[in-house]
Amino acid sequence: MKRLKLCRNGINSDGKVILAPDTMEDLLSTAGKIFKIKAKKIFTIGGFEIDNIDLIRDDEILFISAGERFMKNNSEWITLNVGGKYFVTSRSTLILKEPCSMLAKSPSYFKAILNYLRTDEINLDSNISPSAVLAEAKYFGIDSMIPTLERMVRNQSNLKRADITKRLMTTTIDSKLRCQGLDISGADLSRLDLRYVNFKYANLRECRMVGTNFSYCTLERADISNAVLDHAQFLGVKMLCANLEGSSLKGCNFEDPSGINANMEGVNLKGANLEGSNMARVDLRVATLKNANLKHCDLRAAVLAGADLENCDLTGSNLQETNLRGANLKGASLELMQTPVHMSQTVAN
Repeated sequence: MKRLKLCRNGINSDGKVILAPDTMEDLLSTAGKIFKIKAKKIFTIGGFEIDNIDLIRDDEILFISAGERFMKNNSEWITLNVGGKYFVTSRSTLILKEPCSMLAKSPSYFKAILNYLRTDEINLDSNISPSAVLAEAKYFGIDSMIPTLERMVRNQSNLKRADITKRLMTTTIDSKLRCQGLDISGADLSRLDLRYVNFKYANLRECRMVGTNFSYCTLERADISNAVLDHAQFLGVKMLCANLEGSSLKGCNFEDPSGINANMEGVNLKGANLEGSNMARVDLRVATLKNANLKHCDLRAAVLAGADLENCDLTGSNLQETNLRGANLKGASLELMQTPVHMSQTVAN
């Protein structure tokens, strides 16, 4: 029997080797199932349309079309199916004029949406995040696929929690568990004991970690943006240059009675909510706290030298012996502070 390599029209790399069926109808049906399209035309590598199975040679490369013409420059041309009408355009037309548009930024996610509109099924590659596709679906208003994607996100979150729990169960408390660089975005890690874990460079974006114990963890340069960390423990944590923009850290505790101070130098807390947190002696030098909520926080002896506190709400906070040398306090709310602001202290080495 003849062996054929089938490729989607316009994509050289997306191929599958099959044994040639007996008829053109069977070949079109098989190709349609492989590429999840309604296959209508078959072209040779030279662009000639084939309408007879007997004309196909052994080991021939064939391009499957959903009705559009053959596209010679496979890396450049793109076919869009919009409401049942096919549009053939170049990739540069879509992205060169508006390089920051959604089409330019998210082709993989947009592909998943187009496939859903065509087949009514959601099939994501292993490297595609359901949460990212969910965001795209909400942006484009594809409401019918949102419930399924939300379930996929929840299932992925549960799996990630199970993976982390399994690691914890096989590691002693006195050894540092390495989660360096892992993508755990969107996971629910609430109330887990994660002391001493190394999360350096990890992706914890949009995680739910209420009451989680991060004491003595390494979170250097980790992405923890838009996460929920209310009432978490951060004793002696190393969080240099971590990104916590937009996160909620209400009622968290950073003060270690043994005297090991939390190091959050250069951290991004822009727009974060730290209301009621105990941040005594925390090192926040050159940190970004623009528009952050620090109401009723305990910042005794904290180092905020060079920090950006523009429009930061410090109402009711304890700033006794706090180092604010060189800090940007433009628009900051300082009403009802428990102690006067000390601006002239030197930064301890």
